[in-house]
Amino acid sequence: MHAPANVRRVRRDRDDARRDPHLLPQTSTRNKLGRVLWGIVYTLLFRWSPRPMHAWRALLLRCFGAKLGSNCHIYPGARIWAPWNLVCDDCACIADEAVIYNAATVHLGSHAIVSQQAYVCTATHDFDDPRFPMVVAPITLGNHAWVCARACVMPGVTLGDGAVLGLGAIAPKNLEPWQVYAGNPARRIKPRRRHATD
Repeated sequence: MHAPANVRRVRRDRDDARRDPHLLPQTSTRNKLGRVLWGIVYTLLFRWSPRPMHAWRALLLRCFGAKLGSNCHIYPGARIWAPWNLVCDDCACIADEAVIYNAATVHLGSHAIVSQQAYVCTATHDFDDPRFPMVVAPITLGNHAWVCARACVMPGVTLGDGAVLGLGAIAPKNLEPWQVYAGNPARRIKPRRRHATD
């Protein structure tokens, strides 16, 4: 008697994964299910909410495990990969079309801003390993830090308090507090004037 087709397929998938390590899953089944559910909520309830409804979007994110302080402004076009890995202190802001690819924790300090089309990426792959495994590291944006439009923050990077990553810049390493950076890779351009912080 032959095994049912679905059992044969599972066996074939496992055999394929043994032969080709690229086919091994990079995240847990629980993580995948959480992202599927979040994708549905994002599409139906988050993405189409009116721009001023920040409290509504914060509620939806909290339902999926995000830790948000008061008065966070997360706009409807912002893309958050895993809300349970998002921590925002009071008055943090994530703009429309910003991408928070948070396979590891992303922590935005008080009044930190991620501008339009910026990319905050906590994951990469070990290209020297034939299995091409995902490698993750958390990202921290300090109080009053600003990731300008189309800038990119790479895994494991910390932007110090008040640091600015300029338009389209790429930050592969930590940025010092109250400094302005630009370019690829980001280089320090000048100090930022300090202002009163909470």
